[in-house]
Amino acid sequence: MGLIVVSGATGRLGGRVARRLGGEMRLLVRDPARAPQVPGASVAVASYDDREALLEALRGAETVLMVSAAETPERVGQHRGFVDAAAAAGVRQLVYTSFAGAAPDATFTLARDHWATEEHIRASGLEWTFLRDNLYADFLPFMVGEDGVIRGPAGDGRAAVVAQDDIADAAVAVLRDPAPHAGRSYDLTGPEALTLDEAAEIITRVTGRAARYHPETIEEAYASRKHYDAPAWQLAAWVSTYTAIAAGELATVTGDVPGLTGHAATGLADLLRRGSAPA
Repeated sequence: MGLIVVSGATGRLGGRVARRLGGEMRLLVRDPARAPQVPGASVAVASYDDREALLEALRGAETVLMVSAAETPERVGQHRGFVDAAAAAGVRQLVYTSFAGAAPDATFTLARDHWATEEHIRASGLEWTFLRDNLYADFLPFMVGEDGVIRGPAGDGRAAVVAQDDIADAAVAVLRDPAPHAGRSYDLTGPEALTLDEAAEIITRVTGRAARYHPETIEEAYASRKHYDAPAWQLAAWVSTYTAIAAGELATVTGDVPGLTGHAATGLADLLRRGSAPA
């Protein structure tokens, strides 16, 4: 293997990947004090909108895990800058963490950002692999309010939620042998597609914390989140997470996790039992 760079190495996903890879690699972070301790790894400091620092951090890399940037209105621009810097630095292949159903007309508004990023990567001349993640199973317990209720306009739609550990395992498999995965997209899902009613039942049964799902209308969803005083784009992203479920855009279960990792995808109940997701 040539040099691998793991971006977002202080985050939940990038950190998992770095620790699983181990050995010589370069960890790309904004705060070196938070970089994971990986024997043999070096640390480079750069933000996605600092071209000169990115060029230095990516120089000499053959394969780069590009973890999507924080959700902001500027994210697509930051992603384009990262891709352009990778091409200029001579990177051979980008492995990008995208989202299930990425498309210009996706119901989930942030999936449109991922589509725009994918298009820029395709046009860059770089080899690429897209890991299109479904909703994180790890975060489902956080959707339960203090009153034990999951609220949102998801109707009886389903989502094939995926464990972050499985995404990390899939990313490691690609990074260790990237050539066979060039030009391929993988839809990373759990082993089953759940309604939010079913997810609440699993959370209750496994953790002992009572949870239930209350389907909202779209108008109710915006109203119930108004007290957060979030900007309009963020409210739209929150609400469209649920409407994407309702539209059936996150319901497809694939075999890409076991195909890449060699192990079965992790179901929500098993994830909760092993304590990887807070309850």
